[in-house]
Amino acid sequence: MAKNLNVLTEIRENVNSFVGQEVMIKANRGRRKSLEKEGVLEKTHPNVFVVKVDDNAQIRRLSYSYADLLTDNVELKLKDANTKIGIV
Repeated sequence: MAKNLNVLTEIRENVNSFVGQEVMIKANRGRRKSLEKEGVLEKTHPNVFVVKVDDNAQIRRLSYSYADLLTDNVELKLKDANTKIGIV
């Protein structure tokens, strides 16, 4: 159990280092549905991170947990470099 907490802490620190940068997010929504958006990594909190997305003149904020990155339910990449964020 303690090992899992260390992994989540490392993922949180890695994601925190990219706050303010443009990212691409791909989230599995179940039943072969997925969401792909571009936005800005806005904030990190102890259990979740927030991505600000501009959808057709409507600003939305999407939040996901660090465990979603660990289990590959969410994939987070830098927009320009196409570098995966989160998994170390």
